[in-house]
Amino acid sequence: MSLEDGLFEQRAARVREIEALGYRPFGKRFDFTHTIPEILIQYAGKTAEELHPEVRVRIAGRIQTIRRMGKAAFMHLQQNGGRLQLYVKKDAVGERDYQLFNLLDIGDIIGAEGYLFITRTGELSLHVETLEFLSKTLLAMPEKFHGLEDVETRYRQRYLDLISNPEVRDVFVTRAKVISSIRRQLEERGFIEVETPMMQPVYGGAVARPFVTHHNTLDVDLYLRIAPELYLKRLIVGGLERVYEINRNFRNEGVSTRHNPEFTMVEFYQAYSDYRGLMDFTEELLRQVAIDATGSTLVPFGDLQLDFGNMRRLTMREAVLEFWDGDHKPSPEDIRNPEWLHSATGKVTPGEALAHLFEIHAEKKLVQPTIIYEFPIEVSPLANNSPDDPGMVDRFEIFIAGMEIGNAYTELNNPMEQRRRFDGQLQMRDRGDDEAHQMDEDYLRAMSYGMPPTAGEGLGIDRIVMLLTNSQSIRDVILFPLLRPEGEIGIADKLRRLEP
Repeated sequence: MSLEDGLFEQRAARVREIEALGYRPFGKRFDFTHTIPEILIQYAGKTAEELHPEVRVRIAGRIQTIRRMGKAAFMHLQQNGGRLQLYVKKDAVGERDYQLFNLLDIGDIIGAEGYLFITRTGELSLHVETLEFLSKTLLAMPEKFHGLEDVETRYRQRYLDLISNPEVRDVFVTRAKVISSIRRQLEERGFIEVETPMMQPVYGGAVARPFVTHHNTLDVDLYLRIAPELYLKRLIVGGLERVYEINRNFRNEGVSTRHNPEFTMVEFYQAYSDYRGLMDFTEELLRQVAIDATGSTLVPFGDLQLDFGNMRRLTMREAVLEFWDGDHKPSPEDIRNPEWLHSATGKVTPGEALAHLFEIHAEKKLVQPTIIYEFPIEVSPLANNSPDDPGMVDRFEIFIAGMEIGNAYTELNNPMEQRRRFDGQLQMRDRGDDEAHQMDEDYLRAMSYGMPPTAGEGLGIDRIVMLLTNSQSIRDVILFPLLRPEGEIGIADKLRRLEP
């Protein structure tokens, strides 16, 4: 028997001993009066005199440390990101509760009742008078709760990561604040939250490769959505003039520190606006998100300090010229010349060439929050044409720390032009681009009923959280990122052997 199996059997035996004392080893309601963080906020720093008369509390949590000393002991309880010391003395808790205490292991979940006091070393502690057992841990915790450093294990066993590394919990608390801030700001501006299909007969709204599934009853192939855009714009046609969705999207693409096949975005659409109106709103939105999530517009990210209170604006052409890397820097005239663009990149169209040059020379250098606007029509099949340049559209993207975190444009609302754009996408598919849009005839039909002038935007919540929590991998901000299957774990057999 391995050491791990021996510890498992030992803890399983303690389950029976705990039951013999009259406690339930799994599952019992316990009404606490305070969370541990509430106690720390309210009473940490108080003197012994300030804790009189007695402050009585009932708390619950997971045992983090145990230090036994004959007929008395100290242990630390962890709950909700807070940690409090407990003092357990045989004379105070009685014989039965002290027998229970001697069966406790690190990781067990207990309840305790008593009064607060200050130890000789000045630590706020709970003098325990009653113990209650709430749940047994059968597997050993990482030593001293600080042993879980293997990245694969942290992502695969996020529950253990959250127990062992308090800073991980902080990341996901911040994530919740980001989403709450976005939702509040949108609703304050009159947007309503909606839900659109995750399984779609025709995918669209982004340039990406979809996941395919099959509905047996209808005998049709369906696609997990790559974006909710075309459905949200159908609602604009229907008269819901400000809509948003905090949505999960699925793209059958590679995995990296910035990409996960399943990810979260917020998309919002506003009738009677344009992309310049959304530029102003986006600056306000991200500034307030940073404040709500971190308390400041200045946020550390690696060796950088990002300023969410200041967002620069450049056209795509200006960005290529400013950040050109290498010899033969083009002139403003070159960057508009189709022949020069083709010779420089080998791309078929000037727009594809410009987008390619932007990705090579500028994208990774956009460190501070920056809006890049005026995109080529070839890479923007759903955006409205620029009135000043027929080869460009009224679109912008937001870049921070070299990452794209948002995409917005004045929506194309001319169904005839949209049909031509879809035809162009079909031609790209014929040339081998399997990420190009499909033809969505129902969307064309909706547009033919009349779509008001509209602006729409999508923001990547995972990447925003990365920036605001100083996380270098998207997996650090997704609770359960996609991983290769682990193979047989063996825990089922261990639990099976415990059955009488």
